[in-house]
Amino acid sequence: MRLVAQAADGPPTHVLAGDYEKKRLGLVEVATGKLQWEMPLRDIHDLWVLSNGNLLTQTNWTRVIELDAQRRVVWSYDSATMNGNGGKPVEVHAFQRLPDGLTMIAESGPGRIIEVDRAGKIRHQIKLKVSKPDAHRDTRLVRKLDNGHYLVCHEGDAAVREYDAKGRVAWEYAVKTAKGEPAAVYSASRLRNGNTLIGCGNGHRVLEVDPQGKLVWSVEENDVPGIKLAWVTMTERLPNGITRIVNCHAGPDQPQILEVTPDKKLAWAYRDFANFGNATPAALAWTAGN
Repeated sequence: MRLVAQAADGPPTHVLAGDYEKKRLGLVEVATGKLQWEMPLRDIHDLWVLSNGNLLTQTNWTRVIELDAQRRVVWSYDSATMNGNGGKPVEVHAFQRLPDGLTMIAESGPGRIIEVDRAGKIRHQIKLKVSKPDAHRDTRLVRKLDNGHYLVCHEGDAAVREYDAKGRVAWEYAVKTAKGEPAAVYSASRLRNGNTLIGCGNGHRVLEVDPQGKLVWSVEENDVPGIKLAWVTMTERLPNGITRIVNCHAGPDQPQILEVTPDKKLAWAYRDFANFGNATPAALAWTAGN
């Protein structure tokens, strides 16, 4: 089945998710709960459907793979052994296929972002500012922006930092819980209005902040009736203004994915503890077109 990243109107009909409790990456038809296909994995924190329908994912903390429509590996990169990392502590928690065909990979441990070609050769790299080095916590999700900068979530430092192409910090935001304590931030994306949407990890909240760092909108732990935000991982602002939230480690009584309106009403929720478990940090959802 060719995956389609573009969504039509209406609630999602398909969910693609990775769960490292059940050691599964799988595609589910929402209406029936049917698992349409699956593959084994050990660890996962990031996940993409590419414009050609291929899937960019990972099998563990060091190996990134691209799968075609038949789920054959057509490209792979292993940070454990390549480009000077042999024997060094390294983990990968974020990657992205760029418009020029290069693949961006954020390497925790070495503390760098690299862009590699199909042969695995580094074409560009920057060093990251890490105050509390830790191969597991240096980074979570990282996204390259349209301006060529990198928006980096530093879990251990509880900060989102924007780096320019030379590795200089252009913008920084300290991520905190509602009580003002440092939060293990997981995701950040730059919105069309210039604001930044942040998934606060163990901060149990989603924030939207303006370029000056002022909070302009949030979803707190208990804002949505009947829902409790746990470890907030992937977040996305949809074209219709709804915010999609991946809700990890929330327990079997809570949804793993939910969508929230601007006025904090529940628009859609997905709870599936048959196919996935309580460790589902990476998930995508879409509505199949006719």
